[in-house]
Amino acid sequence: PAQEQFPFSSAAPAPLHSTEDTRRPKTLIPTAALPATAMDTRVPPVPMDPATAVMFRLDGQDPDEMEALFARVLSYTHYALPDPPVSVDARLFGLLPHHSVDGFSRLPDVLLRNIVSRLPVKEGARTAVLSRRWRGVWRSAPLVLVDSHILPAAAATAAARGDARRITSAVSRILAAHPGPFRCVHLTSSHMEEFHGLLTRWLRILANKGIQELVLVNRPWPLDLVLPSTFLGMTTLTRLYLGLWKFPDTAGIPSATCLPNLLELGLCSLIMESKDLDFILDRSPVLETLYIHGNLFKLSLRLVSQSLRCVKILMSSFEEIAVVDAPRLERLILTGCWSRGGVCTKVKIGYAPKLHSLGYLDSGSHDLEFGNTVIKAGTKVSPSTMVPSVRVLALEVRCGVRNDVKMIPTVLRCFPNVETLHIMSGKTGQPSGKHNLKFWNESGTIECISSRINLLVFHDFRGDRSELAFLKFFFESALVLKHVVIVLANAWFTSMEDMHSKVNPLRSMKRASAGSKIMVTGCSDAEDGGMGNFKRAPGSSIGDPFVNF
Repeated sequence: PAQEQFPFSSAAPAPLHSTEDTRRPKTLIPTAALPATAMDTRVPPVPMDPATAVMFRLDGQDPDEMEALFARVLSYTHYALPDPPVSVDARLFGLLPHHSVDGFSRLPDVLLRNIVSRLPVKEGARTAVLSRRWRGVWRSAPLVLVDSHILPAAAATAAARGDARRITSAVSRILAAHPGPFRCVHLTSSHMEEFHGLLTRWLRILANKGIQELVLVNRPWPLDLVLPSTFLGMTTLTRLYLGLWKFPDTAGIPSATCLPNLLELGLCSLIMESKDLDFILDRSPVLETLYIHGNLFKLSLRLVSQSLRCVKILMSSFEEIAVVDAPRLERLILTGCWSRGGVCTKVKIGYAPKLHSLGYLDSGSHDLEFGNTVIKAGTKVSPSTMVPSVRVLALEVRCGVRNDVKMIPTVLRCFPNVETLHIMSGKTGQPSGKHNLKFWNESGTIECISSRINLLVFHDFRGDRSELAFLKFFFESALVLKHVVIVLANAWFTSMEDMHSKVNPLRSMKRASAGSKIMVTGCSDAEDGGMGNFKRAPGSSIGDPFVNF
């Protein structure tokens, strides 16, 4: 059908609530926290409203610069979100050009509902005008609602407030017309500050109509718009992603299970206190996967959960990340994290007997504590400071920086059973000390290198002397090494000849494991190797979460 209208209720949509917001943005994001690549370039910038621009000027900030910065934040948020289960380009054709028989209408209702639920919301709704039977199919199909699919080329036009209001009105009609259940809902294209009361109503409707997956992102002005706490009553939710909100105060919420079926939670650039994060973890009894992206506020993370299996923290800053009691935790992944004012994040590993994969640990950004012992260079390792369950370990090291290099032997001794080691070679501004083969030989035997590690992946190789010294020591010590993957630093080498001159010394190095093989490869397109994208994040069934070459 060619009709553009929707077969929804003809009743007038709920009014958009427009309120003047005089609150001052409280938090500014340091530009250095955001890398320049791996953004979702489909997300347009969001024009700043005049009142917010005045507030930034009063704070001594350039509104144009802040608008550009938050456009990047919004883009990174969308880059991190999971893809919707339907494509905006999907279409339903009942007849092929050379056929005269309608084969679709002969299918059983259960199969037709499955087909309709895989269409964009506009295409699914249009099937209702085909016949009375098809209207029933649409109303009974588990609906996927992606608001950016409502208008033509919405991804390019959603920044305009007029278009956003049209999307908002359409969403209201869809929620009123369809009885549910809603299999998946993505609400990312409206200007939420204009209809906060309506948003509360939407969330209540979705809770009553069996919502299973919800992605809810602000646009992002104002910066401290409070998310309605209504979502905490969505007992059917299995997947939830929230972006660019101020998390509601949980102090007055009754202490009962709020999200009893939630399996996956993503928190993107939220203003949130530690007690609220503790609240949500404590009241999600089957939660298996926690993603935190772009946290830029003072926060401590305490992992106390009987169900969590994977925690992934991207481009964030924490005072402390403490694995207190997580008996099922298999993966703790930290990437793109940064310290505030030179103060390192304390990473504490307590009770996590199934922890299999850990990293990237960075001595420049992390203070490590295992058991009750703070790990420093030269710390005498004992059973209480070891994490024997870890098989895949990732470290970020600036090979030309003395303090980084001195930590490596101690840290590796804390993981005696590591079989796969990833080393991310960090950029060095000014080298601070020579770390040649003598330094490494004097560090003594490292158990996991000599008898456990069979795969070494060295990321961002630049071929400097400090990197070569570490690799030479490793090759001469690793008795069971089978494979070495050298991932070249992006745009570092001036020519193929330059690259070969840096790589060739690796091939001539003596190796304790004579059968080991070296593979040299280019880096991935994304600066973070794809780790900054939740939809590309491997699940707990994949052995190595750091492989992307």
